[in-house]
Amino acid sequence: MKRDDLYDLAAFAVVAEQGSFTRAAAVLGMSQSALSHAMKSLEERLGVRLLSRTTRSVSTTEAGETMLRSLRPALEDIASGVDALGALRGRASGTVRVTATRHAVSKVVMPKLPRFLASHPDIRLEMIVDDSLIDIVAERIDAGIRFGDIVEKDMIAVRIGPDIRMAVVGAPSYFVDHKVPRTPRELAGHRCINYRRVRSGWVYAWDFEDKGRPFQVRVEGPLSFNNGDLIREAALAGQGLAYVFDDEVAADIKAGRLKRILEKWCPTFPGYYLYHPSRRQTPPALSALIAALRYHP
Repeated sequence: MKRDDLYDLAAFAVVAEQGSFTRAAAVLGMSQSALSHAMKSLEERLGVRLLSRTTRSVSTTEAGETMLRSLRPALEDIASGVDALGALRGRASGTVRVTATRHAVSKVVMPKLPRFLASHPDIRLEMIVDDSLIDIVAERIDAGIRFGDIVEKDMIAVRIGPDIRMAVVGAPSYFVDHKVPRTPRELAGHRCINYRRVRSGWVYAWDFEDKGRPFQVRVEGPLSFNNGDLIREAALAGQGLAYVFDDEVAADIKAGRLKRILEKWCPTFPGYYLYHPSRRQTPPALSALIAALRYHP
């Protein structure tokens, strides 16, 4: 294989990932016209059309998708090899892409981030904040951070945080006109603030437990958000009851801004885990991040 072919194949993979010559050119540090010319030259040399171009976007043809399926593992192996050489120098390097919820980033990543970055100046950490369960293999993301009970069994998972308890809270102003529910079933008569995922439209059912037996309650109310911070703000404003992470409202409860209810019914979930696909060799940069985040009770 000629050297130009390798360069152009790597560039093709970036164009396919970005779906845009403009974005791909920015990633590759080259002009859009030069990138477009390189892709046309590659297609001419291979004798097949790899990309379908429109005025607004670029997508892979059937031949391009076939090429991409073979190309991605090879490029990942090359990248891992380069990272491994960096590890032999005693310094892990490269970019680590991680998907995580905002709460996970705030509670388990940010506290350890300054020391990690200072210890590994050649590592770039790209955090993709998303509450949805992303297919990290399909999206070419190195790792994800989620609660341990929802991590797929075929993933390698490492615990990076303590157990997390849930809480149902409301503002004192809310309880002026609403009686405090004695059991989760009585939430049916209350204004509850729902959490809804944008992509699927899925509405979270509140989890509870009775003598160790879990059950769920679907609640109703005039408000729903796809952001935990806004749910807390709405509860503080007296707009309804909220189901939130205990540690996010601990200060509000202590200060009297929120009142906790149904405490004996609220469950504790397994803490956050960092998970990643099983590979022949974990990239050194990802290994360094795992070591930094690993939970030590």
